[in-house]
Amino acid sequence: MVQEIEDIFKETEKDMKKSVQHFKSEIAGIRTGRASTALVEDIKVDYYGSKVPIKQLGSISVPEPAQIMIQVWDANAVPAIEKAIREELNLNPNTQGNTIRINLPPLTEERRKELVRMVHKIAEEARIAVRNIRRDAKEMIEDLEGISEDEKKRALERLQKITDKYIEEINSLLSAKEKEIMTV
Repeated sequence: MVQEIEDIFKETEKDMKKSVQHFKSEIAGIRTGRASTALVEDIKVDYYGSKVPIKQLGSISVPEPAQIMIQVWDANAVPAIEKAIREELNLNPNTQGNTIRINLPPLTEERRKELVRMVHKIAEEARIAVRNIRRDAKEMIEDLEGISEDEKKRALERLQKITDKYIEEINSLLSAKEKEIMTV
């Protein structure tokens, strides 16, 4: 019986970690005052009939705080990458040969607040995902046969501690990102 509870906890923690990772990757692409490779690396480009992320078509770097540089490996992909950047980020890239430079304009106060609201919404979705995982695990624990009420109570308390740990991780990532966005 104890093994069943341990299996539930293992699976629950694995799922909660995935939710936090997903949240991290979602907010990584949200623009702050500084340039970041995460802003462009997952943008999908129409490359020979299939959608490919930019990170698979060239090397991405940040030579200056407000600039992203992409060294494209295949010259034929340059126009498609430019188009994808225009559509996704609404920015005009500068191109010289196989090098694409994206200069990021400074964010307005209004835009920063909008980005913070967006990050809060994504954080709430991540917290809901974690709580849904907790609910499913709680149901599994309550449905277990052959374990005492005390064991169920201890298992549910442990489940709550695990949930709190991941919610706290989401909250700390949120406040770090919020601070990053609001820093001028």
